[in-house]
Amino acid sequence: MRVLSRDLDQHIGKTVAISGWLHKRRDLGGIMFLVVRDRGGVIQVVVKDPDEQKKLEGLYAGTVVQMTGKIVSEPRAAGGVEMHSPEISVMMPISEVAPIEYDKPIDHTPENQDTLFDNRVYNLRNPDEQKIFRIRASLVRYIREFLTDQDFVEIHTPKLLPGATEGGAEVFKTDYFGREATLAQSPQFYKQMMVGAFERVFEIGPAFRAEPSMTTRHVSESTMLDIEMGFIDSHSDVLDMTQDLVYFALTSVYRDHARDLTALGAPELVLKPAFPRYTVAEIHEMYSKATGEKTMGEKDLFPAEERWICDYAAKKLGCEAVFATNFPIENMKFYHMIDPKDPKTVLWADLLFRGVEIATVPQREHHHDKLVAQMKAAGLDPAAPGFRYFLEAFKAGLPPHGGFGFGLDRFVQKTIGLQSVKEAILFPRDMKRLTP
Repeated sequence: MRVLSRDLDQHIGKTVAISGWLHKRRDLGGIMFLVVRDRGGVIQVVVKDPDEQKKLEGLYAGTVVQMTGKIVSEPRAAGGVEMHSPEISVMMPISEVAPIEYDKPIDHTPENQDTLFDNRVYNLRNPDEQKIFRIRASLVRYIREFLTDQDFVEIHTPKLLPGATEGGAEVFKTDYFGREATLAQSPQFYKQMMVGAFERVFEIGPAFRAEPSMTTRHVSESTMLDIEMGFIDSHSDVLDMTQDLVYFALTSVYRDHARDLTALGAPELVLKPAFPRYTVAEIHEMYSKATGEKTMGEKDLFPAEERWICDYAAKKLGCEAVFATNFPIENMKFYHMIDPKDPKTVLWADLLFRGVEIATVPQREHHHDKLVAQMKAAGLDPAAPGFRYFLEAFKAGLPPHGGFGFGLDRFVQKTIGLQSVKEAILFPRDMKRLTP
């Protein structure tokens, strides 16, 4: 029976079978040292028998092998053990040298990005590169765990839509049996509709934006976490749920993946259970006073302000996650709720983490008549077919509700400390890249 590399320390003195990929090979004076990789890690194998060595002649990293041998203690080896006197079976020979050495650090510098992604099939076999996506998988698992415990129901909504019903021109268009369809920018309408059925819902899925952008924070296809929750008392209920989720996910991953995060050079986590909250106007004023760069009156935060307020909060308050609240009404979406205490602003916040926005967290307008009026004010036609079922949900009755759109790719990027969001995605899509 096959034993994984991570469990071999429980089999010292026994003869067991392992299966995996030839990761590294060294020939030293008649002794061959192999490193075999499987999903549990790596194991060193010592081969002295010339007949067994001959089985690997002309074969390179990536060769799929099965080996049966004795496990012995070796403190200097990975995992503290190694295999001796193996019987080798080559399951799939590889006779060409890979373009990337699996056992060497992968170059993530900006000038090497194309090489990095063109050779994804190879560099993802590097154990350190795999750490990024194991951490990502754990973050998604913690998020699902938290939301399920909070009585959220996971849903899956369509990604082919009849039009850009949310407005904006940044959509991908495609032919749908002779009709024009667009790829969904978000599950916005569907998750609000489902509040009327389940009260609390979430979705983890792709979102598509035809943004002509080549920055380190944008991609054409991203993975988004979306939630919506009903029967809220105020916007603060949504902010509290957001911060509790993020705090749980981050503290869990820094606990369970401490070694991997250190190996990847991730920054130390500076976080408190309650995230500081500043209005957009307050951040403009604080930043302007601190830097001399006047931003008061701007409708949105500049990237430099996002970085500054996160640095400020980390140093002064011990928390590098910050809410920017009360965005000016000029920026609102038609489904946002205007702040009744300050009609010039909207009940909408951005969650900033380590200098970048990772979530937009608004309360929605749940009154049908007010929603229709806001649609008309935004130049939208409430009678358009794309709005029909969305508005029906409000006619049928929706409670006060709010939610967020949360960029999982950016969250992974900032958690690990990667330079670009693309490095947090297995096969990123941007303006230039449609393969692999």
